[in-house]
Amino acid sequence: MPFPAYSARNALSTMADGTIKQVSPFSGTQVWTVPGRGNRPLSRRVKEPEALTPEAFTNSCNFCEANQLATPPEKARMVRGEDGNWEILRNLLPGQLDDTRAEFRRVPNLFEIVSYDYWAQNYGFEMSEAQLEHMDAYLADPAGREHVYEIARTRMRASGLGDASTEDELLAVVPAYFGGGHDVIIGRRHFVDDAKDDSQLASSGTLTPEEHYAFTAFTVDALRDLLEANRYAPYVVVFQNWLSPAGASFDHLHKQLVTIDERGVQSEREIEKLRRNINLYNEWGVNYASQHNLIIAENDYAVLVAGIGHRYPTASIYSKSPTCEPWKQTPEEVRGFSDLLHAMHAATGPEVACNEEWHYRPVDLDLPMPWRVNVKWRISTVAGFEGGTKIYVNTLSPFDVRDRIVTNLFELRDEGRIAADIRIAAECAPARNVLLYNPVLTGGNA
Repeated sequence: MPFPAYSARNALSTMADGTIKQVSPFSGTQVWTVPGRGNRPLSRRVKEPEALTPEAFTNSCNFCEANQLATPPEKARMVRGEDGNWEILRNLLPGQLDDTRAEFRRVPNLFEIVSYDYWAQNYGFEMSEAQLEHMDAYLADPAGREHVYEIARTRMRASGLGDASTEDELLAVVPAYFGGGHDVIIGRRHFVDDAKDDSQLASSGTLTPEEHYAFTAFTVDALRDLLEANRYAPYVVVFQNWLSPAGASFDHLHKQLVTIDERGVQSEREIEKLRRNINLYNEWGVNYASQHNLIIAENDYAVLVAGIGHRYPTASIYSKSPTCEPWKQTPEEVRGFSDLLHAMHAATGPEVACNEEWHYRPVDLDLPMPWRVNVKWRISTVAGFEGGTKIYVNTLSPFDVRDRIVTNLFELRDEGRIAADIRIAAECAPARNVLLYNPVLTGGNA
């Protein structure tokens, strides 16, 4: 089925009554913004805040730092040394967890979207020697064995299977927690450090820029590791659900990574267009945004724009790096990208439910494609009109998104809460092919 046609004229157009119509240059999604529907607050308080006890800071959910054994065995953690540098520690045993304080932890998801059995039974996938050694060491440790068995029992109980009666039944579940491809990156804090009540959650935007860089770099490291561990997987889906309206099980900061054996529908659609126009992301992602004054912010390494044609109000961060794979980019490039992503979350605020969706070049693709992340505000519910027409009604237009974020970014920068080198709105140079993924622009080869 062909995608809806788009051009510079109809990708973004305003009707006489003020209705703004959009067609996404990448997906073909059609969106309308109707006048008068964008003045509502972005968040809704569902209950009155309650005062916090001291224990609530470390023991409010299974992701909290007092409950490290409530998750499957930890694969890695990001810690900060006495010298201030970040360090990744891997494959710790239960008795070692309290030796350091993890700012971010990487653990297997208790309930995988794509299971270990999926890879084993469909592809003959086997764990690497290093993964097997870690599993054997964990099972040889008495506390480790009891921990992973209890996690297996929890999974089986939740699946309606009851407690396993034999060790063999437990052992059949255990490999998923050492060689599986669905991981969770968990932040340390549940609430901000000076929180007085349970409405003051710790989000991506409440981290410092330095902490958010560690969060991003740690996620990039996990992405690389999962791709290297499974030769059958061309792609790992990376996303963040913040608050229950966005799909989060816990109101605790975390990202997820899911290894899949396809590129995904969205990637396939974009690849089809990319083959026809290698400069797609410059022309329609950034240049077009610049022409319509939709550039929100930038630094030397990335650019933030208001998105066009998304089901939910969206802003997109594009990497300017000529290197397509985030795990091959320099620390400076990752830090610059992270700073803009952090600024977007800080400007959004922790009260707003949102999704963070990562996109990058699949490992089996022969075309260049920039690293980019969409942040989508989940402030509306798709209903009958959208289902019947496939035209999505957004309460906020790209111009509304721009104005809200820009206003907040100036205030945040003045307060020193986002990176100081971020240029905002009119401070940004007019964008013309600033994304260097395109080898034609850099003199390289595709």
